[in-house]
Amino acid sequence: MASITLAGVGKAYPGKSSKHILENIDFTIGDGEFVVLVGPSGCGKSTVLRMIAGLEEISAGEIRIDGERVNETPPARRGLSMVFQNYALYAHMSVFENIAFGLRLAKVPKAEIKVAVHEVARMLQLEHLLERRPPQLSGGQRQRVAIGRAIVRKPRAFLFDEPLSNLDAALRADMRVEIARLHKQLGATMVYVTHDQVEAMTLADRIVVLGPSGVQQIGAPMALYERPANVFVAGFIGMPKMNLVEAALDASGRLGLGGAALDWTRFDAAGQSVTAGIRPEHLAPDPDGPLRGAVVLVERLGSESHVHLEVAGLSRPLVVSVKDAPPALGSAWAVRPVAGALHVFGPDSARIEPQAPGAIQLNGFNSHSEVA
Repeated sequence: MASITLAGVGKAYPGKSSKHILENIDFTIGDGEFVVLVGPSGCGKSTVLRMIAGLEEISAGEIRIDGERVNETPPARRGLSMVFQNYALYAHMSVFENIAFGLRLAKVPKAEIKVAVHEVARMLQLEHLLERRPPQLSGGQRQRVAIGRAIVRKPRAFLFDEPLSNLDAALRADMRVEIARLHKQLGATMVYVTHDQVEAMTLADRIVVLGPSGVQQIGAPMALYERPANVFVAGFIGMPKMNLVEAALDASGRLGLGGAALDWTRFDAAGQSVTAGIRPEHLAPDPDGPLRGAVVLVERLGSESHVHLEVAGLSRPLVVSVKDAPPALGSAWAVRPVAGALHVFGPDSARIEPQAPGAIQLNGFNSHSEVA
């Protein structure tokens, strides 16, 4: 396996402006690590993957594989395997022939090819499908064939470009399990691109969040969930999305939200207009809660419901995750933030940290001034 480093990498397409669509991309993927590049459509995540593969030229910086600069190295000599969104299988070839194709091009002896293909087929539970052709397979089976074609070459690293986006929800869940199992079994370096933050959270050792201005934050899934660096990451990571509302800090640094002063935590940005963030699962129903309003929508999802609470003074309704029976539509309702679960972001969208820890009682709950 291999480590991959991007140092100051940028990409610009020729034109009158030659404007860079990506600038100063810096991160290292460790040997055997599973790193997911996540972000909205158009943020450049697939372009980053293609630059690693050598399918796109870089305009600035350098890419190193195991410390070796590969800027000018052609794709075939980088020792990487790529799995594409559209499978890219040969419809006229059998599953066996599709998996074996790269080995045949490399002139590997037939006996070795047969052993290698059958080994991969066992790993991916494709043995009974080796004589079929792609049109006879389901979407999940085709994707496993594409992964098998990548595995059989024993590459230095695997690159996945939104491999599950063409599958239905049930198959995506199954294939996530398969890919996680393969990573554990192979101990392989994997770089995975997706716009689906659920895939990112469930698969990654580390996540690289890309936005319109490049890398927004890099870290372990729960580190990004618990301490988003800015408003973009806060709104992107987590399902359902974090509530983000306009708020203000008073002269003592207390957060004012919906007409209530939430004074158990103070922030070092007194008097500023800020964006307050709180996740739906961190709002608890409480008859004496400081955030009160009317229920304007209830989304019933089976094991939980998402209640939309319109609070006077807030720019948008709060979404609250409820495990028990939800309140009736149109009813009055109140909630309180769970201790230590508030996030505050300044006018520049960057995270504002709370002042030194100290415990204050709020409605009978002991809350420490930590921001999750």
